Amino acid sequence: MSLPRWFLGELIGTFLLVFFGCGSVCSAVLTGSLVGGFQVAIVWGMGIMLAIHLTSSLSGAHLNPAVTLALAVWQGFPKARILPYMLAQMVGAFLASAVLFWVYKDALTAYETAHQITRGAPGSEASAMIFGEFFPNPGGAPLTDLVRSRMSPLRAFMAEVIGTAALLFVISGLTDARNPNRPGLLTAASIGLTVILLICLLGPLTMACFNPARDLAPRLFSSLVGWGSVPFTANGLGWLTVYVIAPFLGGLIGAGLYRLSLQKAFQEVQ
Repeated sequence: MSLPRWFLGELIGTFLLVFFGCGSVCSAVLTGSLVGGFQVAIVWGMGIMLAIHLTSSLSGAHLNPAVTLALAVWQGFPKARILPYMLAQMVGAFLASAVLFWVYKDALTAYETAHQITRGAPGSEASAMIFGEFFPNPGGAPLTDLVRSRMSPLRAFMAEVIGTAALLFVISGLTDARNPNRPGLLTAASIGLTVILLICLLGPLTMACFNPARDLAPRLFSSLVGWGSVPFTANGLGWLTVYVIAPFLGGLIGAGLYRLSLQKAFQEVQ
């Protein structure tokens, strides 16, 4: 039995998003080939742009559970498809994590050996960060008390809410047929640019998630291949509050604010 085209679109699109995006993190942390947050952000943004171009005609290219939920609440996306879309996104992200683990396995082992990291032991978030996200950004090193003082759980939560709200606000405007200045063929590039800007701003603090599937599926994968409980304990319940609940909440806020402000203004102009 063949998969529905929308399921295939979300699976492949999210696979590409995570493959390019988390791949850039793997490259930066394990090989040092990408220097600084901007270079990682560029790869993320370009990966999202390509994924949208490739799959938007199949599924609308949500590629993010926060986008799917926001569209269901504010723009009439069928509620019966919320969970199937999210499942496709999770599967795509999980498969991309498995591919990246295979490709970078030798580099990962060499990195952990060189930095005396024992996978699954406290401090191994230093290497687990190539999959799941942590706050503040570990930068390839264990989270010490001094490093942790740079970003409290509450501020990390709010950073992800604000970042995802900004992303959904922009996406709503870029795709709104009422907007006379919507970019049309440049929509995917404009969304990618928005992600680049947000990663540059918030990446040093929370690693800039904005997407529960991008974080949770790779986090689950990392737990299964040696990191054990570390991905779910290094930040306490932050894996849930900061990287799952906050993006969902932020997406609802951002899309809602757009509907109540610019969308309403565009309707009045027409």
